[in-house]
Amino acid sequence: MEKLLGLISEVRWEAMIFSSIRIVLILIIGWAALTAVKAALRRMGTLLVERARDEGESAGEAFKRAETLVKLIRQAAVVVIWALMILMILREIGVEIAPILASAGIVGLAVGFGAQNLVRDVITGFFMILENQVRVGDSAIVNGVSGTVEAINLRTIVLRDSSGVVHVFPNGAIATLANVTREWSAYVFTVGVAYREDTDRVVQVMRRVGAELRRDTAFGPLLIDEIEVFGVDELADSAVNIKGRIRTWPGKQAEAGREYLRRVKKAFDQEGIEIPFPQRSIHLDEAGKPIMVRLIDSAAPPPARGDD
Repeated sequence: MEKLLGLISEVRWEAMIFSSIRIVLILIIGWAALTAVKAALRRMGTLLVERARDEGESAGEAFKRAETLVKLIRQAAVVVIWALMILMILREIGVEIAPILASAGIVGLAVGFGAQNLVRDVITGFFMILENQVRVGDSAIVNGVSGTVEAINLRTIVLRDSSGVVHVFPNGAIATLANVTREWSAYVFTVGVAYREDTDRVVQVMRRVGAELRRDTAFGPLLIDEIEVFGVDELADSAVNIKGRIRTWPGKQAEAGREYLRRVKKAFDQEGIEIPFPQRSIHLDEAGKPIMVRLIDSAAPPPARGDD
């Protein structure tokens, strides 16, 4: 009993009470920081969804993108706050935290070297999602491969081409990314006509077809504005090429472009405008006759002569 009382008397109660109060304050401040971070992230997620809706993105895709960003930031914030709280509490109870920090730095350096590609993919994917560079359903060209975006993750982007092949690209390995359906799309066409045709008349017919397509109840809503016919673009070997462009809503360029070219072909047939095809003329002289022709000519009997 005397030893127990001696130990109790040796305890620095004042220091213990102050340390306990500081630990409680650390826990309260940490809890408040976590609550504030979660509230701020919920607000950020709401703003991201609203902005995406204003840009025409579907509610489901906008919510998924915002949830991915919010979840990643929330996890990182929780880890950092709890790590700081634990270190501060350990220091309050008398544990030396310098060796812990040194060990954590060495472990982090080793993990960083071993997983640098993974970290690069995640960071690149984070900024890709944050900046809304491409969305699910967009037509995109990634590293020279074109197709439809089927999924966007923090580590990879999934693309399906027109043949149905699925391409998976690590985000850190993406060198070039082109979004074909961002805000609006375009169908660029080149129509060739014969050299003898009046190009001004051809352009007039093409613009008339474009105006008719614009007034069409089925295809007109796909177009953003009138079809642009730029004029003569090239004097090719067999044709005069006339270039133009159709601006449509995202993803509708191929549908509108095919219908326009179909109508142009019919209009050219009605107007008698020739769409040429490559032709080649071959000229033969006496010296250039094929060997069989020369053999036949030499084997033929000489023409009959009249009496002198």
